[in-house]
Amino acid sequence: MDVNINASWKNILEEEFNKPYFKQLIDFVKKEYTTHTCYPKGSRIFAAFDHCPFDKTEVVIIGQDPYHGPGQANGLCFSVNDGVPMPPSLINIFREIQDDLGKPFPPTGNLERWADQGVLLLNATLTVRQGEAGSHQGKGWETFTDAVIQKISDNKKDIVFMLWGGYAKKKGARVDATKHKVLLSGHPSPLSANKGHWFGNRHFSLANEFLHAKGKKAIEW
Repeated sequence: MDVNINASWKNILEEEFNKPYFKQLIDFVKKEYTTHTCYPKGSRIFAAFDHCPFDKTEVVIIGQDPYHGPGQANGLCFSVNDGVPMPPSLINIFREIQDDLGKPFPPTGNLERWADQGVLLLNATLTVRQGEAGSHQGKGWETFTDAVIQKISDNKKDIVFMLWGGYAKKKGARVDATKHKVLLSGHPSPLSANKGHWFGNRHFSLANEFLHAKGKKAIEW
C-alpha cells in the first residue's frame, strides 16, 4: 500500500503497510473522515513522522489519542496548533521544563520545533472523531504504533524514550533498556501531576545529559 509518509519511515515500515490489518485500518479511517469530522486533518495524520525522519530520531515521547476539540490536534502528541490555548497536560509539561531547565513558557503549544530536532511525538492512535475521545482506538493504530516503537528499539541505539503514565509505560514495555535510555514518570495531566507523580521528574535535563554523553546534540526544549 502506498502511504504518504516521510521516505525514511516508508522504508522501515513498508512491511506494516502491506499487512491486512493496515489496509482495514486505512479503509476505516477514510470512511470516518468522509462521514464525520475527524482530527487531525488528513494531511497531518503522519505529521510526527514527516517532521522527525527515522534516521534523525533521538527522543521518543508516547501519547495516547489526538486532541478531539476543533483546531487542536496537529499530528504530534501533546502538541496544539499555533493560536490554540494550551491544554492542561501541555501546561504542566512546560511548567516542568521551566523548573528543570529554567526556560520560560513558550508563546505557543505547537511542538513542531521539538519534532524538527529529532523528537518523535507519537500518539498510540493517530486519529479521532470530533468530540469523541478514544473513538478510533482498537481499529489497528495501536498495532501500527507498537511496530514503530519496536522498529526504533531494534534498529537504532541510544534513543531516549520518555514514558509518562501507565499507558505509555505499557506501550514502551518492550523497548530494549540495555541499548536505550528509558525515562519513566507519572502523566503530566493534572490528575497525576498534582499527586506528585509528574513534577520533578527532570526528564528534559536527563534526556539532554544522556544525549550529550553519547556525543549527540541536546534538544532545545
